Formats: sequence, C-alpha cells, structure tokens
Amino acid sequence: MTTIPRLRFAHLPTAIEELPRLSAHLGGPRIFVKRDDQTGLALGGNKTRKLEFLLAEAQALGAKTLVTAGAAQSNHCRQAAAAAAKYGLDCVLVLNGEAPDSASSNLLLDLLFGARIVWVADRADRERVQNQTFEALKAGGADPYFVPYGGSSPTGVLGYAFAVEEFMEQGLQAEWMVFGTSSGGTHAGLTLGKRIFGYRGKVLGISIDESEDWLKDRVSSLASDASRSFGGRIDFSRDDVLATAAYCGSGYGVLTDAEREAVGLFARFEGLLLDPVYTGRAAAGLIDMIRKGQFAKNETVLFWNTGGQPALFAEKYQSHMLSSS
Repeated sequence: MTTIPRLRFAHLPTAIEELPRLSAHLGGPRIFVKRDDQTGLALGGNKTRKLEFLLAEAQALGAKTLVTAGAAQSNHCRQAAAAAAKYGLDCVLVLNGEAPDSASSNLLLDLLFGARIVWVADRADRERVQNQTFEALKAGGADPYFVPYGGSSPTGVLGYAFAVEEFMEQGLQAEWMVFGTSSGGTHAGLTLGKRIFGYRGKVLGISIDESEDWLKDRVSSLASDASRSFGGRIDFSRDDVLATAAYCGSGYGVLTDAEREAVGLFARFEGLLLDPVYTGRAAAGLIDMIRKGQFAKNETVLFWNTGGQPALFAEKYQSHMLSSS
C-alpha cells in the first residue's frame, strides 16, 4: 500500500461507550456508540476525519483558500472553516438560506474562524454558485481548493475507511454499524473500510435526506474511486451498499416528534447529546427498527455519533426541542 498523505489533527482514536440504560429501556440489542463527536476540531464531528486527508491534498497542491458549501447550520462547514484557520488558509463558504440578522450556533463559529460567507437562496443552486465562486477565486489568484458538499470526495472518503481499521483495533465485536448518511462520504468510507480491513458485520446508513437509489449509486461510486488509494481499484456495486430512506420523508432539517424523542432518550438515559438534524434522525431510525424487532436481542449495534451538537443551540431548533415528552 502506498503512503497516503494525511495531516493528523483529529483526537483519535475516539472512544467506544456502551449504552446499557438505553439498551435496557428499548429491550433490543446491546447498543454501543462511537464518539466521533469528540474528534476535537471546532467541537468535533465526523468531518474532521475527512479533513485530515482533504487538507493534506490541499497543501500538496499549494492551495491558499478552501471553498466548500452546505446549509446555514452546516457542521461540515464549521469544521472546514476551523481546519482552514488552523493551517493558515482562507475559507469561503457557500451556504443556502437567508442571511440572518444575527449569527448563532454553527454560523457564529464559521465567522469566528474567519470564513467569508456567500449566500444562495435556493439549495438547488448551491453547487452552481460554489463552482462559480471557485472559478472567480482561481481567476483572482486565490489558489482555491474545492471541497464538495460534506467533504464527500474520493479523498475525503479515506477518513472513514481508516476509521474502520481504528474500530477493529479497539476490539468490540459488533454485528451492525448504524449511522446517518447524506452526501455519502462517511457511508462510502465505512463501506470501503469494511472490505479493506475485513469487518464482517453490516454497515447500515440511515438517510437524512436522500433516496435509497441515490445513495446506492453515490456510495458505490465513491467507494470505488477511493479504493485506488489502496493500490488498485475495487468495483463496488449497488448491492454492496446497505441504506434505508424510511425516515427522511419530512425533509432535510425538519424536526419531528421522532427526532425529538431520540435526542431526549439519549440525553435522559445516557447523558449523551445528539444533533437534531443528522444523529437525531439516524437515532430515531435506529430506535424504530429496534422496536420493530429488526435486530436480534443477542446482537451488538455500534451507533456512530458523528457530531453536530452545536445545532442544538440554533434558533431554528431551540424552541422545539422540549415540546415533546
């Protein structure tokens, strides 16, 4: 295997914790959590693993500016802005939504890290505007490095391929890995890592906002492209990707009773905070599947807490979080 460029700034390995009280309450499998909310950079989260590889590539290309995109409360953008600040790069974030009168939560942190914000009203236009912003920066001599939504490029995927190796070295025998999936990078990394490092369990992504068909196409393609870094391409098929879109019908970032209950249960039974958009929705799906008996009681499930807790303090979610018991 060739040496893969990587900057090591994440706090790794992240801990694995058992959730005995929640497991007993739900009456299903043993639940453990991988604490990727504690990766260190800018209050942590899963994007930090990806950024170790993305920043290394940016440095190798002589980049001076990171350009990426997301929602107004993007956890990915928060961590990207922090990584840029840490390594002396400028950062431009293309965020969909309306510029608020005051910044809170992730957006406040973006600004503290010195990021410049480009607002785009319609999410459907975000990629186009990011491309335009990148080209304008390039023409102006800013030497930009393009980071796709979620850090989900073949380079970013490597973060979660190696996360599987880390997990296996920690010794937990788990029949399932369960996590939230959206842009596909974390999902592709875990799928690739399963193959490369010999994990024998199932890797299940619970969609936050995308269809199952889209995820199967996207994740298999990303995992195939990223596999080249390990010495030879592996062709992943749609059948290699396990995903469900049963819990995202309400739309991206829409807080329902299911997310509220999941965040509340993790908090009250384990003192563990989840974010309302990603881990909250994934946990709601996990809880529903447990109640439906989709996991055997003698099985072990590892839930990846991919971070995002700052979103709990966003004005959009604050007033609704405690409105359901």
